[in-house]
Amino acid sequence: MKGKPNSILTDLLGVLSVPHTAEYSDSRCDSMPFKSLYGLSTLLKEYGVESVGYAFINKAAICGVPAPFIAQTTLGLVIVNSINGSETEYTSQGVREKIDTDRFIKACTGNIFCVYPNSGAIEPDYSTHRWISWAAQVKKWTLWILSAILFCYLCVSRGVFAEWSVIPLIGIYLIGIYICFLLVQKTLKIHSHTADRMCGVIEAGGCDSVLETKASSFFGIFNWSEVGLSYFSVSLFVLLLFPQYISYLAVINFCCLPFSFWSVWYQKFRAKAWCTLCLCVQALLWLLFVVYLVGGWYSGMLPITSKFYALVAAYAVALLSLNRLFSFINRYPDGR
Repeated sequence: MKGKPNSILTDLLGVLSVPHTAEYSDSRCDSMPFKSLYGLSTLLKEYGVESVGYAFINKAAICGVPAPFIAQTTLGLVIVNSINGSETEYTSQGVREKIDTDRFIKACTGNIFCVYPNSGAIEPDYSTHRWISWAAQVKKWTLWILSAILFCYLCVSRGVFAEWSVIPLIGIYLIGIYICFLLVQKTLKIHSHTADRMCGVIEAGGCDSVLETKASSFFGIFNWSEVGLSYFSVSLFVLLLFPQYISYLAVINFCCLPFSFWSVWYQKFRAKAWCTLCLCVQALLWLLFVVYLVGGWYSGMLPITSKFYALVAAYAVALLSLNRLFSFINRYPDGR
């Protein structure tokens, strides 16, 4: 799943500079029948990497072992990149970190795994796997390029930029989609460095604390992250395809404002934690209100016609569709 950290096999091959593709090595590591150092050593032989395990009674002797090697700690396996006197550098879940050597030795169990790549060490069928990986990247970039072209075409053909206020509206909706996408990742427990960094701006772990409360969903049916993603996505879609309905979008935005007061109150007094991403969403709602107000779009909101209710139905359809999709992902996280 996207956002999942690389396996220790992929990280190790990268440290050893053995040609490999992350997709294949991750899949091979995940498919190991026995998650053990023995299973890892068997996999490494496929790549032309020999390995030997050692158990040290005197754990301090580990400092004399040439890096890189795998060390077993109380928190799991890590790749030791170097031990330079009082400082040890290691890789854990794709992240390079440093720690005092004394603390590292204390955390070690004494079991290490030394690796020795042969001169021709390489992933089996590397050329084929690399081509597949390259094709996947091209497919992803093609999607973004075509989306950008379509976006520009709609803006020009529909006369979206005829009013100055529409430009910031588009920007705010795009930012809202991105932030809500990060919230969805947090809700689905998909690892994301970007989401983690943003969530730690105000309070470390605040987003996780808030999203684990009952109030993170609407009556336990829809997660607020799903509601936000539906709102910003449909609003942007309507703004690009049907700019004549912009006053109705302003009405919908106005109806969303009371939620921002409740969200801030709940985080402050009930959850007693601050979700940075949630606060960003509330700020965007008020920015939209200001732009709609300054742009004069509230003046054309009456009379309410059937098209307004069709817009509300579009939000509902998008929300129900996203809810079913994310429920499926939660039920079958590995796609099986």
